[in-house]
Amino acid sequence: MLKRHLPMLGHTRGNRLAITCELKCGSACSHPVPNTSDNSHFRDIADAAISRRVALGAGGGLAAAVVVGANVAGAPAARADHGAHPQGDGTLTFQAIDPVPRVVDDMTVPRGYDWTPIIRWGDPLFEDSPEFDLENQTRESQEKQFGYNSDYLNVIVDDEEGTTGYLVNNHEYTNENIMFSPEYIASNPEDVVGTAIAAHGLSIVDLERTGAGEPWSYVVGGRRNRRITGFTPFTVDGPAAGSDLLKTVEDPEGMTVLGTLNNCGGGTTPWGTVLSGEENFDQYFVGTAGVEEQERVGISPGPTSRRWDLVHPRFNLNNEGYENEANRFGWIVEIDPDDPTSTPVKHTALGRFKHEAGTVHIARTGHAVVYSGDDQTDDYIYKFVSRRVYREGDKANNMKLLSEGTLYVARFEGNSPAGEIDGSGDVPSDGAFDGAGTWVPLVRNNRSLVPGFTVEEVLVNTRLAADTVGATKMDRPEDVEPSPTSGKIYVALSNNSKRSPDYVDEANPVAVPDGGNRDGHVIEITEQRDDHTSTRFNWSILLLAGDPSTSETAYFSGFPKDQVSPISCPDNLAFDSKGTLWISTDGQPGKIGYSDALHKVTLEGEDRGRVEQFLAVPADAETSGPVIHDLDDSVFVAVQHPGEGGEWGAHTSYFPDFAPGGGLKGDLVAVPRPAVVQVYLDVLGDADDEEAGSGGGAGNGNGKGNGKGRGQADRGKGSDNGKGKGRDNGRGKGRRDEENRRKGRFAEDGRRSRDWNNGKGHGAEG
Repeated sequence: MLKRHLPMLGHTRGNRLAITCELKCGSACSHPVPNTSDNSHFRDIADAAISRRVALGAGGGLAAAVVVGANVAGAPAARADHGAHPQGDGTLTFQAIDPVPRVVDDMTVPRGYDWTPIIRWGDPLFEDSPEFDLENQTRESQEKQFGYNSDYLNVIVDDEEGTTGYLVNNHEYTNENIMFSPEYIASNPEDVVGTAIAAHGLSIVDLERTGAGEPWSYVVGGRRNRRITGFTPFTVDGPAAGSDLLKTVEDPEGMTVLGTLNNCGGGTTPWGTVLSGEENFDQYFVGTAGVEEQERVGISPGPTSRRWDLVHPRFNLNNEGYENEANRFGWIVEIDPDDPTSTPVKHTALGRFKHEAGTVHIARTGHAVVYSGDDQTDDYIYKFVSRRVYREGDKANNMKLLSEGTLYVARFEGNSPAGEIDGSGDVPSDGAFDGAGTWVPLVRNNRSLVPGFTVEEVLVNTRLAADTVGATKMDRPEDVEPSPTSGKIYVALSNNSKRSPDYVDEANPVAVPDGGNRDGHVIEITEQRDDHTSTRFNWSILLLAGDPSTSETAYFSGFPKDQVSPISCPDNLAFDSKGTLWISTDGQPGKIGYSDALHKVTLEGEDRGRVEQFLAVPADAETSGPVIHDLDDSVFVAVQHPGEGGEWGAHTSYFPDFAPGGGLKGDLVAVPRPAVVQVYLDVLGDADDEEAGSGGGAGNGNGKGNGKGRGQADRGKGSDNGKGKGRDNGRGKGRRDEENRRKGRFAEDGRRSRDWNNGKGHGAEG
């Protein structure tokens, strides 16, 4: 019986948007919005408007007009951002690339830059890890290999020379239809489910390189190497730990949860741990009809796509003893990457919802502040403020900061006449989309502040509690990031196709006919008195996304629309050392017809609102987890779900192992593989006499950046098999040989295409 149902067997091939939506979030947008409360929409709250004159580009005084109370008295006390590094002048300059059509299966970077994968799905992490074998995938092998569909990413350098470090990467979800052959699914259903659950979670991987500015390679058997999966035990802490709402037949104490799922955004704390947000957890569970608490988080009765419940009864909430299993997901989890033996923690004090992001900022008072978005149409933005204060160097104290404090939800207020916010995106008469807002407390120091809810009920059913206090409905809150230089908070709102002109507000002001807020927007928040523990804030809209050549609603803080790169569906946010904002996208192909991308956005001065595209990812892929090491001339991204629009035997991508001109390179594994990629300044790439070698010396297929001598044909660590870093294997700064130079790898628009054959680490010879 099992073979007839497992997994995704009823799933049909579709375009990128349809299949990705089904796999990533259970096609949430095609179902009724779970938030049926009467709370106001951000789009109904028109607080400050940007005049038509300013919107058309007369923005000389825009920064002062749009940024309400934005000047920060001093630098933040402490904060760990994506790719933490000291503030400096920043050297990451580039010519913006043209947008890339969605069908192009290539990693496109600016002229003068090159790219290399650091690690891919299935790459071995430990000395006893098996080689990746498509036809023999098991839970046991996947638990020792890099996981699937990379999302949140950080790359930490931990020595002064810049030659050692580690990366942390979330693995959001799986696509069994291109991970396994139909025959394997039919004959090995238990292995398919076990592998898929093990491919979720996180990977922590040691890195090394020969010097600053050089590409990284990962270390097989590194001290910190670790896989955290859907089977890993987690400790529950905070006010809801041990609650009856968390108890199951397998955990009658409600204190230990098996696994983490759908890990999306995250953050690195000032005390060196990693936070990871569990997002679309609802799709893994078979629900019970008529249960309000399940419906509010999107859990529905009937079979799920993956049918994990047929192998593991805990995924069916109708099974006796497992009624609360879904309550054990949807949390912020904390992991100590420096201690591979530590037990990760699920923090109930931060509330349960579809967490996107988990970024810590240390307020001037010393309290730890965590911002997070709830990634669903018409849901909310949250803030947590710790009860304890941060102590530099006191890890024992700091590891308790997220166990107790105050959980808030945002209520936005508009200040423009309601009639001026009509969904058209026209700037209101006061010259800006802006306003004020309140952080409404839900729980303070283990006490519920929501009438009719116990503290455990607030934290487990946080959405219902937030409905009660009148939180503002938002257009799918994604990443929420504090600037490391100004302290301002930036919120990515992906889109809302269901928005109608009848339900717009100043914070969500776009609702075009038959499209709603198609392209999303970014909000800038300034905490009152620059105090991140404050309960009041000011806000303004930084940009209304869109293709400026076709969108009437696109707005870029008054910067001329004809001078910006098209952008749609903002997702992840990051900052460089100068405090410049970088935005990665998720959904551009289905909205504006271009591949997903990474964009640089200027925040200060006369160029405020200027959007410049830095890279584009391959066909069907999403740009995730950007890390900007501008002082090292490097950018890192996680390339998620490449080739997702394909199916077994008809793949639309072979990233990152594709050959020049398309197709598969050599005898590598014939499927697309999500990967972590480094883009770096190719200082000597155009030198006439620099030779890169013919193949990169990285072993037969695993390349520089894909392991420490773990080539397909040789498991040794010698410099002939993948560990050479430019010594004997063409991995010096001159990364293209004379033949490649003569071919002219630069396109007229300044883009740079890949050529694996010329010193890029995936050659057939080591």
